[in-house]
Amino acid sequence: MDRSLFDTLPDTSGAANFSIERILYSQGLMAVAGCDEVGRGPLAGPVVAASVILPQDCNPAIFLDSKKISHKRRTELFALLHELNAVIGVGIVDEKKIDQINILQASLLAMKIAVEELATKGTAPDYLLVDGKFEIPHPVSQQALIKGESKSASIAAASIIAKITRDRIMDDFHKKYPVYQFHKHKGYPTKAHREAIAEHGPCPIHRRSFKGVKK
Repeated sequence: MDRSLFDTLPDTSGAANFSIERILYSQGLMAVAGCDEVGRGPLAGPVVAASVILPQDCNPAIFLDSKKISHKRRTELFALLHELNAVIGVGIVDEKKIDQINILQASLLAMKIAVEELATKGTAPDYLLVDGKFEIPHPVSQQALIKGESKSASIAAASIIAKITRDRIMDDFHKKYPVYQFHKHKGYPTKAHREAIAEHGPCPIHRRSFKGVKK
C-alpha cells in the first residue's frame, strides 16, 4: 500500500466526523465503538456487521461512508484499519437465520455479535454508536444515529470492514454457484440476478422470505 495516500498522524484538524467520539472520551469513557451492517437489501447471502474502535491518535477524517468511496479506496482503508491496530469485531448472520427472524432483527443480531467479538480482542467497549434508527440488543450504553456513517468516523470504519468482508464472502459464493454471478452484484436484486433466479431457481444461499425469491 502507498502510505502517502493517507494521513495517519494524530488528528489535528478537529475532524467533524470524530466530534461525538471526542466528547465521549472527554467524559472519561475509554473505548467508543462504531457499529454498522451491510447486506439488508440483497436477495442472497448473509448480513454482515462490524464494530470498530478507532485509535484516538489516528486521523478520522479519512474514514468515510463505504457507499461513497470506490472499491479500491475501501480496500485500502480496510487494510489500513488493520495496520493501525483498530479493534475490530465482525458479526455474520446467514440467510437461514434471516428467514427465521426477519432482516431487521438479523441486522441487529449481527451487530450484537460484532460488539461481543471486541471483548475477545481484549477491548470491551463502554459506549456504542450505532448506524440507523435502532439500538442493538446489548447492555452497553449506546446511541443510534441516522446516517451515522457521515456523523461518526467509527461507524464509517465499521461500514468499510463490513462491506469488504461481505463482498469477499459473496465472491466465494460465486465460485460455488457461478450461474448467479454473485461476484458482480453481491446478491442485490439486479436485473441479471432476477433473471438468473427465474431461469435456475433459488440456490441454497437465497433468502426464501424475500420478494423476488419466494414464489
